[in-house]
Amino acid sequence: MSYVPHTDSDRTAMLAEIGVKAVGDLFLDVPESVRYPELRLPAPLSEMEILRELRSISEQNADLDHYACFLGAGAYNHFVPSVVGHVVGRSEFYTAYTPYQPEISQGTLQAIFEYQSMVCALTGMDVANASHYDGATSLAEAALMAVSISRGKRRKIIVSPTVHPEYRATLRTYTPGSDLTISNLQYPISNTQFDDDTACLIIQNPNFFGQLLSTDSENGLSGLADAVHEAGALLVVVVDPISLGLFTPPGEYGADIVVGEGQPLGNPLNFGGPYLGIFACREEYMRKMPGRLIGETVDTQGRRGFVLTLSAREQHIRRERATSNICTNQALCALAAGAYLAAMGKSGLRKVAELCYHKAHYAARQIAAIPGFNLVGDRPFFKEFLVRCPRPPGEINEALLERGIIGGYDLGRDYPQLENHMLLCVTEVNTKQEIDRLVEALQEVAP
Repeated sequence: MSYVPHTDSDRTAMLAEIGVKAVGDLFLDVPESVRYPELRLPAPLSEMEILRELRSISEQNADLDHYACFLGAGAYNHFVPSVVGHVVGRSEFYTAYTPYQPEISQGTLQAIFEYQSMVCALTGMDVANASHYDGATSLAEAALMAVSISRGKRRKIIVSPTVHPEYRATLRTYTPGSDLTISNLQYPISNTQFDDDTACLIIQNPNFFGQLLSTDSENGLSGLADAVHEAGALLVVVVDPISLGLFTPPGEYGADIVVGEGQPLGNPLNFGGPYLGIFACREEYMRKMPGRLIGETVDTQGRRGFVLTLSAREQHIRRERATSNICTNQALCALAAGAYLAAMGKSGLRKVAELCYHKAHYAARQIAAIPGFNLVGDRPFFKEFLVRCPRPPGEINEALLERGIIGGYDLGRDYPQLENHMLLCVTEVNTKQEIDRLVEALQEVAP
């Protein structure tokens, strides 16, 4: 992004306007001990020397340019086409604020509109927005939306224990002080769990362990959706958007609200953020949807244009009456996702999903053949899989790190019953050589 500083004449004009002669005059009320502290700085360096030192410091990071990564658990290392960076790096997008004024925000508004359209196509839903912080807050907002749709009469939220633990934790932070009840979905699933007080059921597909849930019309997700709807509740589905390039979209098996983490769509890992919350729903619930929605219209001359629509004014001036108080201009992350989806296209996204699927299954077969390691579960999986380890995952990961490999997620942190279990992730960026190197390293550290 280019940045043009103020000129000398600009500064002179501004100082004259406020009635001072120099910038230093603005700080005359500050004690000299604060204005001129003793700074024990090292000797000055040239630009070349500074860059060399900064590069040396950066090399201490276990970055993904130098390490093979098999860690997922909600944030994923996918390839980002160069065009995405070029688009989001344009100053008119990079520095844009909330697009309240459509006459000067058509580029941002159209980009968000296109993103929303692609999310709808991806999820099989009718309406999508682009103003949630991440997947976890999208889930929490979906639960509150389900309660709101019932006009507050239904106060129970049922959540599958295989939904991301951090998403469930975020949901719990939204409910203290209210009379909402959050309960775990019990297995085997019985329709008696869904009663007149149930606002929604929240599931994840693929679930936190990477496993795919059946969409069978009777015993799978379609049958589950029917049971939830029969009780008058809503079905909320958490998705990995990359998986939708290959598998059935939630809208086709009865989801009412679809949420998820949009980071895999063209957003790098970024040390944990900023990320993007995907949020989509059926048209009948559109007016209860939290956040910002972009719509298409025409101006007085009949020309196509884009505007903020269905944005309740209460969100800005009467917080207690708002559908939601979460609102962000992280539309830059949505723009990256839109640019990614446009660049990849339908066939490109399917190819990415296929690569993830086949590479993950190759890795799983190789690891399962190592004495002491066992693949857990008989369900089909997408790009993550569960492995029982012969040693604590923390010890294994330390050994892997010494070999230039970032290992999997220690599931014992969130599921005590899964102590010594690791969640491994393989995406399209992992080469066969990297997978084979992981297998070789696990063979070395297994004893």
